[in-house]
Amino acid sequence: MNDKPGGQPIPWLLPDAVEELLPPAAAHLESLRQATLGICRSWGYDLVMPPAIEYLESLLSGAAHDLDLQTFKLTDQLSGRMMGVRADITPQAARIDAHQLRQDGPVRLCYTGTVLRTRPDEPAGSRNPLQMGAELYGHPGIESDVEIIALMAEVLYGAGVPELHLDLGHVGLFRGLAAEAGLGEEAEARLWDALQRKATADIDELLTELAVMAPHRDRLAALAGLSGGLEVLDDARKALSGAGQPVHDALDALIAIADSLQRWLPGLVLHFDLGELRGYRYHTGVVFAAYTPGQSLELARGGRYDDIGAVFGRSRPATGFSTDLKALLRVSGAGQDDGALRSHGIAAPWQGDDALRERIRGLRAAGETVVWRLPGHEAVAGAGCDRQLVCNDNGEWRVEPL
Repeated sequence: MNDKPGGQPIPWLLPDAVEELLPPAAAHLESLRQATLGICRSWGYDLVMPPAIEYLESLLSGAAHDLDLQTFKLTDQLSGRMMGVRADITPQAARIDAHQLRQDGPVRLCYTGTVLRTRPDEPAGSRNPLQMGAELYGHPGIESDVEIIALMAEVLYGAGVPELHLDLGHVGLFRGLAAEAGLGEEAEARLWDALQRKATADIDELLTELAVMAPHRDRLAALAGLSGGLEVLDDARKALSGAGQPVHDALDALIAIADSLQRWLPGLVLHFDLGELRGYRYHTGVVFAAYTPGQSLELARGGRYDDIGAVFGRSRPATGFSTDLKALLRVSGAGQDDGALRSHGIAAPWQGDDALRERIRGLRAAGETVVWRLPGHEAVAGAGCDRQLVCNDNGEWRVEPL
């Protein structure tokens, strides 16, 4: 309840699942934001800053239409057109690549910014996460998928995550099998829902209801059980042996990515779930999510989405990942030493002394935090400081322990 006993709203309460950060958590988050962008910059990813609000058709065009229910909508008072507050920055980055940059070769972009969603992704989640991500456009091969996954891992390791588990899948497997079975859009959506629930009885019943022929039925039903370590890829070879070339191409891509990741990131634990189809309406190839032991929520997610730029005039290959830096900060434990952030300042007396002001300017230019002890509050103004400025007998202002 956000109301006073008399029914009046309490003005200082925030909406449900909308959060703000206070000191020192906000400073820790900003440090994390700068560190992650620094990693992306070192890999050659250029920073973009899309607007928080755009015309609705741009935010929800094409593959991004799944974001419709998550997007807050309003009417632009200048044009009368419908606008939306972004719920995901990925479509905006695709628009920038396709329409603004229009380069022929690979383009690497990164971003960070607050997004707003009508409901949280999970029960304890936030509706205003600080999204950070990276996208690689213009290269169709698995090499760019491997690069994006490796970059994501470096970002998560850099944030203080000690151990990573990567879940891998490929939407091309399900799409290829569904097409071979002649499933329509509605039937495909129903089967997808059953696969996400691992409801094997529902899957068998649905495939029978749809009169799917035995070979196709067996291969589609097998997806629900193809989950585990590297051995799953061998099992998939056997279970899907009679499928068409698109299915085998997808499986070949997944095997090649797994092989590369074992060499790039030998400490990364790989798990495969060929029935896990997160964002299958949005993605076109490999999909992945990163986890850490002891936490049920994913730390980051991503995949290939080659068709997203078509609505902006250029259908370019694309792959990328995103994460919520606020959630990452909580899960990784980065910045939990609040004392380290609060106790490295220098307290300065409030005096009209030119030498004192010059000394303070020099200290701040050198990266020190200097806090004025305002008159009447000298006892508390030095909180968070471990040193102070003291004038010696020669009129020199020296930094001494507090």
